[in-house]
Amino acid sequence: MTKKILVLNGNPKSNSFGQHLADIYSCEAREYFEVRRFNLSDMTFNANLQYGYNAAQVLEPDLVDFQKAVLWAEHIVIVSPIWWGGLPAKLKGLFDRTFLPDFSFRYEKDNPVPVQLLSGKTSRLILTMDMPAQHVEEQAAPVIAQLDTYTLQFCGIQKAQINLFGSLLLATPFDKQKWEGSVKYLGSKGL
Repeated sequence: MTKKILVLNGNPKSNSFGQHLADIYSCEAREYFEVRRFNLSDMTFNANLQYGYNAAQVLEPDLVDFQKAVLWAEHIVIVSPIWWGGLPAKLKGLFDRTFLPDFSFRYEKDNPVPVQLLSGKTSRLILTMDMPAQHVEEQAAPVIAQLDTYTLQFCGIQKAQINLFGSLLLATPFDKQKWEGSVKYLGSKGL
């Protein structure tokens, strides 16, 4: 049976280095695995969870398709920039709108520990940033906590494998080539 991989380019810009990395990963992975790909820039939805969990908010078709892909996937790869020490707002909104109670987690009775509904899946985060190399881990820490620990792991997805690439502003062609090679390898192995 072939591994099922969801690749999400989490950059809201339609042309970015993150999209390039997601293209490389997807292209290589398709040689060996089943791949479903989403570009945040192509998705149309209201990123605001305007009622919280107090009232239902109808999911737009792109969000329904994304939820189906999350359930289908065994491995989830998220490529995202780090902006202002956090996730792009639209990417945060994607998770706010789709990782809902009774889809990705559920509370039972008075137990504050959720039932994790996405257990058994693995993930990888490929994060880019403009910070100089000596500050990459420090800048990435809040994003890793938010996206991996308090979103993916909260819902039962195993602790993410992580790749940090930066500084994009100071990167040489050699640096970018090395990062591209790393992503190509990951795609070929479905990691």
